[in-house]
Amino acid sequence: MRWWDIGPVLELEHELFPEDAWSAGMFWSELAHARGPHASRRYVVAEIPPGSGSAGAEGATGRIVGYAGLAAAGDLGDVQTIAAARDQWGTGLGARLLDDLLRAATAFECAEVLLEVRVDNTRAQKLYERFGFEPIGFRRGYYQPGNVDALVMCLSDPAHSVLADGPVQGETHG
Repeated sequence: MRWWDIGPVLELEHELFPEDAWSAGMFWSELAHARGPHASRRYVVAEIPPGSGSAGAEGATGRIVGYAGLAAAGDLGDVQTIAAARDQWGTGLGARLLDDLLRAATAFECAEVLLEVRVDNTRAQKLYERFGFEPIGFRRGYYQPGNVDALVMCLSDPAHSVLADGPVQGETHG
Protein backbone atom coordinates (compact mmCIF):
# COMPACT_ATOMS: atom_id res chain seq x y z
CA MET A 1 0.00 0.00 0.00
CA ARG A 2 1.21 3.45 -0.88
CA TRP A 3 -0.16 6.89 -0.06
CA TRP A 4 -2.09 7.06 -3.33
CA ASP A 5 -4.03 3.94 -2.32
CA ILE A 6 -5.49 5.57 0.80
CA GLY A 7 -8.51 7.12 -1.02
CA PRO A 8 -9.73 3.87 -2.61
CA VAL A 9 -8.91 1.93 0.59
CA LEU A 10 -11.02 4.39 2.61
CA GLU A 11 -13.96 3.89 0.24
CA LEU A 12 -13.77 0.13 0.80
CA GLU A 13 -13.22 0.61 4.54
CA HIS A 14 -16.37 2.74 4.87
CA GLU A 15 -18.39 0.30 2.78
CA LEU A 16 -17.35 -2.70 4.89
CA PHE A 17 -17.10 -1.10 8.34
CA PRO A 18 -19.43 1.91 8.37
CA GLU A 19 -19.60 2.18 12.18
CA ASP A 20 -15.92 1.76 13.04
CA ALA A 21 -14.02 2.63 9.87
CA TRP A 22 -10.44 3.79 10.11
CA SER A 23 -9.69 7.41 9.23
CA ALA A 24 -7.27 8.62 6.58
CA GLY A 25 -4.97 9.74 9.40
CA MET A 26 -4.82 6.23 10.81
CA PHE A 27 -3.70 4.83 7.45
CA TRP A 28 -1.20 7.67 6.96
CA SER A 29 0.25 6.98 10.40
CA GLU A 30 0.65 3.28 9.67
CA LEU A 31 2.23 3.89 6.27
CA ALA A 32 4.74 6.26 7.87
CA HIS A 33 6.22 3.18 9.57
CA ALA A 34 6.15 0.91 6.51
CA ARG A 35 9.29 2.04 4.66
CA GLY A 36 12.96 2.47 5.35
CA PRO A 37 15.55 0.63 7.40
CA HIS A 38 13.49 0.80 10.61
CA ALA A 39 10.16 -0.23 9.07
CA SER A 40 7.84 -1.99 11.50
CA ARG A 41 4.71 -2.24 9.35
CA ARG A 42 3.59 -4.16 6.27
CA TYR A 43 0.56 -2.87 4.37
CA VAL A 44 -0.62 -4.36 1.10
CA VAL A 45 -3.49 -3.89 -1.33
CA ALA A 46 -5.07 -6.31 -3.77
CA GLU A 47 -6.44 -4.95 -6.99
CA ILE A 48 -8.06 -6.29 -10.11
CA PRO A 49 -6.79 -5.01 -13.46
CA PRO A 50 -8.64 -2.27 -15.35
CA GLY A 51 -11.23 -3.61 -17.74
CA SER A 52 -11.70 -6.86 -15.84
CA GLY A 53 -15.44 -6.37 -15.86
CA SER A 54 -15.90 -6.25 -12.09
CA ALA A 55 -18.26 -3.75 -10.55
CA GLY A 56 -16.87 -0.64 -8.92
CA ALA A 57 -14.79 2.37 -9.82
CA GLU A 58 -11.43 1.66 -11.42
CA GLY A 59 -8.39 3.86 -11.57
CA ALA A 60 -5.60 3.65 -14.10
CA THR A 61 -4.15 0.70 -12.22
CA GLY A 62 -7.41 -1.11 -11.46
CA ARG A 63 -9.85 -1.45 -8.58
CA ILE A 64 -8.65 -2.11 -5.05
CA VAL A 65 -10.59 -5.11 -3.76
CA GLY A 66 -8.71 -5.79 -0.54
CA TYR A 67 -6.07 -4.60 1.85
CA ALA A 68 -4.24 -5.78 4.94
CA GLY A 69 -1.75 -4.51 7.49
CA LEU A 70 0.62 -5.87 10.12
CA ALA A 71 2.55 -4.08 12.88
CA ALA A 72 5.67 -5.64 14.39
CA ALA A 73 7.28 -4.79 17.71
CA GLY A 74 10.12 -6.94 18.97
CA ASP A 75 9.13 -10.56 18.46
CA LEU A 76 5.39 -9.81 18.40
CA GLY A 77 3.29 -9.14 15.32
CA ASP A 78 -0.22 -7.72 15.33
CA VAL A 79 -2.65 -7.97 12.42
CA GLN A 80 -4.03 -4.44 12.27
CA THR A 81 -6.58 -4.95 9.49
CA ILE A 82 -7.70 -7.30 6.74
CA ALA A 83 -10.55 -6.51 4.39
CA ALA A 84 -11.89 -7.96 1.15
CA ALA A 85 -14.63 -6.43 -0.99
CA ARG A 86 -17.90 -8.31 -0.71
CA ASP A 87 -17.77 -9.35 -4.36
CA GLN A 88 -14.44 -11.05 -3.56
CA TRP A 89 -15.72 -13.16 -0.66
CA GLY A 90 -15.20 -16.84 -1.39
CA THR A 91 -12.33 -16.24 -3.82
CA GLY A 92 -9.47 -16.86 -1.39
CA LEU A 93 -8.42 -13.21 -1.34
CA GLY A 94 -8.55 -12.94 2.46
CA ALA A 95 -6.37 -16.02 2.80
CA ARG A 96 -3.83 -14.61 0.35
CA LEU A 97 -3.74 -11.32 2.25
CA LEU A 98 -3.28 -13.11 5.57
CA ASP A 99 -0.57 -15.32 4.09
CA ASP A 100 1.28 -12.19 2.96
CA LEU A 101 1.07 -10.73 6.48
CA LEU A 102 2.36 -13.94 8.04
CA ARG A 103 5.29 -13.97 5.62
CA ALA A 104 6.01 -10.39 6.68
CA ALA A 105 5.78 -11.42 10.35
CA THR A 106 8.37 -14.10 9.63
CA ALA A 107 10.62 -11.54 7.92
CA PHE A 108 10.21 -9.26 10.97
CA GLU A 109 11.24 -12.31 13.08
CA CYS A 110 7.97 -12.36 15.03
CA ALA A 111 7.58 -15.39 17.31
CA GLU A 112 3.83 -14.76 17.73
CA VAL A 113 1.10 -12.89 15.88
CA LEU A 114 -1.98 -11.50 17.60
CA LEU A 115 -5.22 -10.14 16.20
CA GLU A 116 -8.62 -8.95 17.33
CA VAL A 117 -11.76 -9.98 15.48
CA ARG A 118 -15.38 -9.04 16.14
CA VAL A 119 -17.14 -11.79 18.10
CA ASP A 120 -19.93 -11.70 15.50
CA ASN A 121 -17.55 -12.16 12.53
CA THR A 122 -17.48 -15.95 12.35
CA ARG A 123 -16.36 -15.88 8.70
CA ALA A 124 -13.07 -14.19 9.67
CA GLN A 125 -12.67 -16.36 12.79
CA LYS A 126 -12.84 -19.51 10.66
CA LEU A 127 -10.16 -18.14 8.33
CA TYR A 128 -7.85 -17.35 11.23
CA GLU A 129 -8.42 -20.80 12.77
CA ARG A 130 -7.46 -22.44 9.46
CA PHE A 131 -4.11 -20.65 9.69
CA GLY A 132 -3.60 -21.91 13.24
CA PHE A 133 -4.75 -18.91 15.29
CA GLU A 134 -6.24 -19.84 18.65
CA PRO A 135 -8.57 -17.81 20.88
CA ILE A 136 -6.84 -16.44 23.98
CA GLY A 137 -9.28 -13.89 25.39
CA PHE A 138 -11.75 -11.07 24.83
CA ARG A 139 -11.65 -7.30 24.77
CA ARG A 140 -15.01 -6.07 26.00
CA GLY A 141 -16.53 -3.20 23.99
CA TYR A 142 -13.45 -3.03 21.74
CA TYR A 143 -15.29 -2.01 18.57
CA GLN A 144 -16.88 1.40 18.97
CA PRO A 145 -19.34 3.01 18.68
CA GLY A 146 -21.24 -0.30 18.50
CA ASN A 147 -19.69 -1.56 21.77
CA VAL A 148 -18.99 -4.96 20.17
CA ASP A 149 -16.57 -7.31 21.89
CA ALA A 150 -13.40 -8.54 20.21
CA LEU A 151 -12.09 -12.08 20.33
CA VAL A 152 -8.29 -12.00 20.73
CA MET A 153 -6.49 -14.73 18.81
CA CYS A 154 -2.83 -15.77 18.78
CA LEU A 155 -0.65 -17.68 16.35
CA SER A 156 2.59 -19.12 17.65
CA ASP A 157 5.43 -19.50 15.14
CA PRO A 158 3.96 -17.81 12.04
CA ALA A 159 6.84 -19.19 9.96
CA HIS A 160 5.23 -22.63 10.20
CA SER A 161 1.61 -21.61 9.69
CA VAL A 162 0.04 -23.87 7.09
CA LEU A 163 -3.30 -23.23 5.45
CA ALA A 164 -5.48 -26.33 5.75
CA ASP A 165 -6.51 -28.06 2.53
CA GLY A 166 -9.80 -27.10 1.02
CA PRO A 167 -11.44 -24.12 -0.64
CA VAL A 168 -11.35 -20.71 0.96
CA GLN A 169 -14.79 -19.43 1.85
CA GLY A 170 -14.03 -15.69 1.90
CA GLU A 171 -13.45 -13.35 4.79
CA THR A 172 -13.15 -9.81 6.11
CA HIS A 173 -11.08 -8.20 8.80
CA GLY A 174 -11.91 -8.31 12.44
